[in-house]
Amino acid sequence: MSTDWLASLFGVTPTDPAPFERALTHGSSQSGANYERLEFLGDRVLGLVMAEWLSELFPREAEGQLSKRFNALVTGAVCAAVARELGVPAHLRLGKQARDDGASDSDNVLGDVMEALIGAYYQAAGLDAARAFIRRAWGDRARREAKVPQHPKSALQEWAAANNRKPPEYRLVERSGPGHAPRFTVAVAIGSLPEAQASGSSKQEAETAAARALLRALDG
Repeated sequence: MSTDWLASLFGVTPTDPAPFERALTHGSSQSGANYERLEFLGDRVLGLVMAEWLSELFPREAEGQLSKRFNALVTGAVCAAVARELGVPAHLRLGKQARDDGASDSDNVLGDVMEALIGAYYQAAGLDAARAFIRRAWGDRARREAKVPQHPKSALQEWAAANNRKPPEYRLVERSGPGHAPRFTVAVAIGSLPEAQASGSSKQEAETAAARALLRALDG
């Protein structure tokens, strides 16, 4: 890990780089403590900052609308996308097997590490600094959707109800990959209509992608 990279990331050079090294260390590495405790902390800091930010940006929206926005912004996939934009993959500390299995491009790993880096920075610099970093790193994502985003699973449920159909049924088709980078394939169907399948790094992510795919097919 380069301290120059950390300085470019946070705007300051940390006086103690050890927590940031830990935030970048996967459990497969033999170099000691890993990112899990810092991820636990960073997840809570991210949640607080994002909830506060959305409350400021959309003062007239109800709790349910804010929750939809919140859930769309703190997913593992979004955290992983932010991590890629910041150049995190090049600084991960992985064991050989995890490296060979592609953990450096795993949404699960990158999402967790992004939260761990937030946790490390919060411990080092406090909430105000963590808030500024998160808002900078997430950029215009919080403002991008003028309309409240509708989760694909909720949208599919509403389509089924509006068209007097049975509720969507999700089925796990396959689980593959190593423990640190699993892949789930899920199928979703509504009654006798043709089903749709999709994959993701978690069952929830695969279900969301499958619902999105079925919605596209129904709209087509």
